[in-house]
Amino acid sequence: MDTARRFQQAVHDRDLDTITALLAPDVRFFSPVKFTPFTGADMVGGLFGVLLRTFEDFRYTGELHGHARIGADGPDAPSHILIFHATVAGRHIHGIDLIQTDAQGLITDFTVMVRPLSAVTALSEAVHAGLVADGLVPAR
Repeated sequence: MDTARRFQQAVHDRDLDTITALLAPDVRFFSPVKFTPFTGADMVGGLFGVLLRTFEDFRYTGELHGHARIGADGPDAPSHILIFHATVAGRHIHGIDLIQTDAQGLITDFTVMVRPLSAVTALSEAVHAGLVADGLVPAR
């Protein structure tokens, strides 16, 4: 089973240990609401713990696979786009997860894009509160 399918199954099962095991030590997580990425397996694993608690009715509804350059000048890497729908604080979210992996199949870059703006705002507030509660970021 490839990394994207293992990741989807772990999200479905709410299995944070498996999600964390799929992360490269220097993984970068690009959020739709934060300019700089979250970095490192500990931080990104903690973020996924918050996300698993925050999303309601989360489900992947499609996927695309190919290769894409990591960053503007980076190497070509296996890439997977997972299409999802969920609810956060009563707001419907439609989004994609862009997963890029290394030669060992570990996730090196994870980018999330979501819509609409009202859902992005609700997601941002809920995730920030969870990160603060878990001691991963300071309160604003």
